[in-house]
Amino acid sequence: MPAPTALPVPRLHPFLGLDVPWLLRERARTQAERPYLVWDPFEGEGRSYSYREFARAVDRFAAGLAARGVAKGDFVLIHLDNCPEFLVCWHACSRLGAVAVTTNTRSSPEELAYYAAHCAASVALTQPALVDLVATCAPRLRWIAATATDQGAPAAVFATRGVVPFPEIDAEPEGLPTTSHDPLAFNSVQYTSGTTARPKGVVWTHANVLWGARMTATHLHLTPSDVGLVFFPLFHTNALMYSSLGTLWGGGSIVVLPRYSASRFWDKAVGNGCTWTCSSPFMMKTLTQNPVPERHQFRFWGSGTTDPPLARERFRVQGLGWFGMTETITFPTIGDLDLPNRPLGMGRPAPGYEVEVRRDDGRPVDLGETGELMIRGIPGLSLFQEYLGDPEATAAAFDAEGWMATGDQVTPYPDGHLRFEGRGKDMLRVGGENVAAAEIERVVQTVEGVFEVAVVSMPHDTLGEVPAAFVIPAGSPPDLSERILSACRERLADFKVPRQVILVEELPRSTLNKVSKKDLRARLR
Repeated sequence: MPAPTALPVPRLHPFLGLDVPWLLRERARTQAERPYLVWDPFEGEGRSYSYREFARAVDRFAAGLAARGVAKGDFVLIHLDNCPEFLVCWHACSRLGAVAVTTNTRSSPEELAYYAAHCAASVALTQPALVDLVATCAPRLRWIAATATDQGAPAAVFATRGVVPFPEIDAEPEGLPTTSHDPLAFNSVQYTSGTTARPKGVVWTHANVLWGARMTATHLHLTPSDVGLVFFPLFHTNALMYSSLGTLWGGGSIVVLPRYSASRFWDKAVGNGCTWTCSSPFMMKTLTQNPVPERHQFRFWGSGTTDPPLARERFRVQGLGWFGMTETITFPTIGDLDLPNRPLGMGRPAPGYEVEVRRDDGRPVDLGETGELMIRGIPGLSLFQEYLGDPEATAAAFDAEGWMATGDQVTPYPDGHLRFEGRGKDMLRVGGENVAAAEIERVVQTVEGVFEVAVVSMPHDTLGEVPAAFVIPAGSPPDLSERILSACRERLADFKVPRQVILVEELPRSTLNKVSKKDLRARLR
């Protein structure tokens, strides 16, 4: 097999000599008094940061990190739910040239221990409820900092020694370096589920972040008058890039909530004058149970498909379809806000990316035919830089011509639009969370009495799909189903735990003697 050919970053590119701190510094100059971050918690006091106040808080926190030994190139674990401190810390790492590693707070202890060890995190920022977990899973950390509250809720007493309160990481920023970081230097890492046994650390450069922020703001027509509602977790690309960083480029405001709440949604949206948000089928289904206000200021909701009927008919909002992954930084396909779109489509290919749809044999599909979505861009600029510490996985992500397989099935149409048909064979989408079947299978296979296992998606009314495990027992082991579920609950995040364990005598096979998961999914339906 020929070696993959990655497209090099051109010598002249849009972000030469620039970095993420440059963007924040410019917005603090041009939009100084405009609110950037509005924190609207469900408990406790809210707070609003102007661009100038936010940039000042970032500089002071960066200086405090530096005073405690955090330096350029260090990896900082941010294991934290939505709150202002998340974004302050993330930008402070960018300011220093440290690498922010954002992790899912629903991760199991085993997963969190892997993340911390894999990136060799030196320090961590978390919240009171998660301090003991972080300390236990990452014993090699130099120190741990914690917020004063759990997303505004009063905190329990810390049970772990040596926790640094967030407000104490504060110092005068006069001594901070003023030179720009290399735009191709590591900026941040997000761990994402893959088709292998372990999640992979997706590396973004400063140029990646600037590319994503600029293109997101352009596609969504974000301006200083826009107010985005953020309730998806900031440790994911959706809220971090699409909402927070896209807004930063556009000069508007974000209203950050601790999490999604159907009962509070309209009060928060209307009360803060929100003009857009990211949505999901789960969100729209739950909102149908509440009255819709006579007036709101939403001009669109971003989602996986264009104009889902509920958005237009029930909520009087345009639904904007798009496709994106952590690896693609922003949207390789997206619909148009001011032009006709294909209903329930995922938009057209976006500038800055090449898009192909291929059959299993690698040939392009015909228009109207379904195949695998392939993306090509420039690693470090429009595509992720690499998988952290895994050159083999990085090389395997691209074919010999630099195309990246997404694993998703789509259909292209003569009008240039594409339609999403389903996840890749071994990927599940559980309530907005990507889940690799192989991760679950790895845990199930360790349970005594399991001969073979296959995990597939099972339809679910609100989450879209959930995992189900088909298991061939070895003999007649007692309580096998319950022991499998117990192992999964102990070692996996809750959304990855199978909803059903189905004991079978045999599994359907394909021509090459592989398990036919298509037949298993059909059985569940």
